[in-house]
Amino acid sequence: MNDALLVIDAISDFEHEDGGVLLASFRERLPAMRAALARAHADDTPVIYVNDHHGRWDGDSRGLLEEALGGHGGDVIAELAPRPGEPFLLKPRYSAFDHTALALLLRELEVERLFLVGGATEACIVQSGIDARELGFKVTILAGACATVDPQLEQISLRYAEEVAGMFVE
Repeated sequence: MNDALLVIDAISDFEHEDGGVLLASFRERLPAMRAALARAHADDTPVIYVNDHHGRWDGDSRGLLEEALGGHGGDVIAELAPRPGEPFLLKPRYSAFDHTALALLLRELEVERLFLVGGATEACIVQSGIDARELGFKVTILAGACATVDPQLEQISLRYAEEVAGMFVE
């Protein structure tokens, strides 16, 4: 089975209302995120970054990365940043699939199963997983490698993902 690791909304300057809480969660779950990336790289599994565009309509994902590296969580971002050549798509909505080229890229790579990491679990991660399932992909959320702003809502959303949407949660 052909896999891909989707890194969703891991590149941020954390300059928003929940930014401090989200950054703390990223710091807490950083070891699991690093492990997921290391495993994907070791297995030659494609790693694809899909990130909120943060109001950037110029498509400059590298500019977004540079801004994030200079922000409050720059040390975290440095450990999660895409390697040269790894796809880095920008998204305007919660789902990594909504108005992006992600589905086209995954079909070109003949991907069948997705592993999701990043943040926030209860928003963009689960919504991306739901859309992936609707497109026919198998989905596993690596919950320990996903940041949250609300642990209680995270648990509800993970339960929904597993019991209703048919995703696996590890």
